[in-house]
Amino acid sequence: MIALRILAYVLGTIGVLGTLLPFLKYDDWWIRGFDYPRQQLIFILFLAAICWVLSNPQNTTLNVAISVILVVAALYQAYRIYPYTSLHNKDALDAQILDKPEGHLSLLMSNVLQTNTRTDLVISMVQDADPDILLTVETNKWWEEKLLEGLGDTYPHRVMVPLENLYGMHLWSKIELIDPQVKYRIKDDIPSIETAIVLENGRRVDLYFLHPMPPSPTEAYASTGRDAELSLVGLEIKEKPNRTVVVAGDMNDVAWSHSSRLFQRLSGLLDPRRGRGLFSTFHAEHRLLRWPLDHVFHSSDLTVIDLQRLPYVGSDHFPVLIKLSYEPQQDENQGETPEGDDLEEAKETIEKGKRQEDDAILKE
Repeated sequence: MIALRILAYVLGTIGVLGTLLPFLKYDDWWIRGFDYPRQQLIFILFLAAICWVLSNPQNTTLNVAISVILVVAALYQAYRIYPYTSLHNKDALDAQILDKPEGHLSLLMSNVLQTNTRTDLVISMVQDADPDILLTVETNKWWEEKLLEGLGDTYPHRVMVPLENLYGMHLWSKIELIDPQVKYRIKDDIPSIETAIVLENGRRVDLYFLHPMPPSPTEAYASTGRDAELSLVGLEIKEKPNRTVVVAGDMNDVAWSHSSRLFQRLSGLLDPRRGRGLFSTFHAEHRLLRWPLDHVFHSSDLTVIDLQRLPYVGSDHFPVLIKLSYEPQQDENQGETPEGDDLEEAKETIEKGKRQEDDAILKE
């Protein structure tokens, strides 16, 4: 009984603090870090509640109150991730036109892990999936040379940004790229790529590829820079309505966080995981510590043919493959719009991010 009670105290404290801290409107890493493990916190809280009930069988007001607190916290965590389960309605609709490939687009993205040497696994995976567009991140000059050897003939249109700081980025395309640009929106050593393509049916698609720095004790103290880049791209897309758009990359953020949800409201883009599943991509080598860090967002005139988390390739991230179909006739204006102080918050965060200030205050 004593051991169960101690376990209940420890797990309950972790679970309740992990639930309450994200309500603080600060972006310090030790606060925003609790945005990530909501699945794990559900398990911790329910286990704490069971341990508490078993170790405190007396039906006292205190025992009942603590049990209720633990269960309510677990239910709140479940509520936050519920939209990213198959129980929720799909935000992005399923494709209906499967026999006209001229309106289709396939994209594969893979954080290869710069120190990973299993280039054979990555190349084999890409050859099997055969996407129209491939995005690789954490790719340095060595990775560039290896991928060129294996994939260069298949992907003649490329944007190469080899870096040794874990933020290298390479874009590989079968389709000609229109005005490709490498941008350093917030930090001068963290690139993003912006370009466009034209599908066989003549529809232009604007593409944005991102890999912002995560909030952590070893990288950015706070999430300001990451949030600023997401807000900046969201506002750029908002200023160009009626475009067909895809945004993809390792965002170092989870789908249910305040910053990701703000990005969706600013941009009006859809998250194809909502109603389909979590598709947790990190950490590939630790089954119990996984959350979705690699994202694809798209405009509502695109529908989903397929969405997959691909097998392990030696990296700490699983790759993601998505196949989309341009079907404007299905567009029901499903995208969200800014609300409340969204625009003010976004502009303030962008200003602080550009000034390298890690003290932005989040607003709901």
